[in-house]
Amino acid sequence: MANVLIVYGSTTGNTEWVANEVKDVIKGAGHDVEVLNVSKATADGLCQGRDLVIFGCSTWGQDELEFQEDFIPLFESFDKIDAGGVKTAVFGCGDEDYTYYCGAVDAIAEKLTAMGSKIVGDKLKINGDPGDSLDTIKTWSNTVAAAI
Repeated sequence: MANVLIVYGSTTGNTEWVANEVKDVIKGAGHDVEVLNVSKATADGLCQGRDLVIFGCSTWGQDELEFQEDFIPLFESFDKIDAGGVKTAVFGCGDEDYTYYCGAVDAIAEKLTAMGSKIVGDKLKINGDPGDSLDTIKTWSNTVAAAI
């Protein structure tokens, strides 16, 4: 059984909903899963002792990349999360009509890779209502769970 942490930032509830769907799939695969709202997360050693850390963040932004507000302090302190050598995955919700559609997903994955983390699975970007992408979310979650 692997120790998995899902850290999410959600304003409208969509990213929180996805985080819980991902949790259900990974837990169903026999792993221990903790879901943590980013507003309650601290950067220092966040990834220590984890087999997999999944980050979920909503994004919008027409003129510039805008992270979900609560996620910004953690992202700015990513150098303290000790992600080197830890498996990670990234997902996010957004609206493809925005210039920076799910741009936080790319920014988070880029920073994790630069820190020596191994991204498992593809980056998951969800457009609009995540309920319309439930099959995609479950397939992605199974892929991530299999990579632990």
